[in-house]
Amino acid sequence: MDKGKKECNWSSWRGQVVDLLHWRDLKQSGLVFGSVLLLLFSLTQFSVVSVIAYLALAVLSATISFRVYKSVLQAVQKTDEGHPFKAYLEVEIALSADQIIKYVDKTQLYINSTMKELRRLFLVQDMVDSIKFAVLMWLLTYVGALFNGLTLLILVVVSMFSVPVVYEKYQTQIDQYLGLVRTQFNSIMGKIREKVPGAKKKE
Repeated sequence: MDKGKKECNWSSWRGQVVDLLHWRDLKQSGLVFGSVLLLLFSLTQFSVVSVIAYLALAVLSATISFRVYKSVLQAVQKTDEGHPFKAYLEVEIALSADQIIKYVDKTQLYINSTMKELRRLFLVQDMVDSIKFAVLMWLLTYVGALFNGLTLLILVVVSMFSVPVVYEKYQTQIDQYLGLVRTQFNSIMGKIREKVPGAKKKE
């Protein structure tokens, strides 16, 4: 029962992310997209410590002002509605032991699989795959020379909120072009496997 409930919660969460990136709710997607971009642009101008401090001050200013406003309003109207954030204070936000174990297990799985894949690439278990990796790293040297980490992160966020929408609208044309590129790429890799010694995959 618990397993089914967890799977349901995961599916629901994943569905919410998909809806967010596809702009199903314009206001919600716009708010998240704008907030993330504002945070990243702030980090390009200020240090991480300063941005965190300013954000904390902004949130505290809003919550304290609202608490004082509600307290004054209750005093004037002579009502006793209690703490204005009572509903949020009572929400359970602690992670259970099972949740922590689950996330740790997933992280361990990703780390182990990444280490195995890097070992395979660096020790040239498959010649063509290692060549692909080398080309990717070579291209990344140019990307790194043009953009810093924050700029790349901003581009990633913009892509996350724009590419799904564009792909959804022009899926047929994009799939057609991607198929042509994949065919050409596989053809080139096939020729490399035939000509480079030791590049052929073992049966």
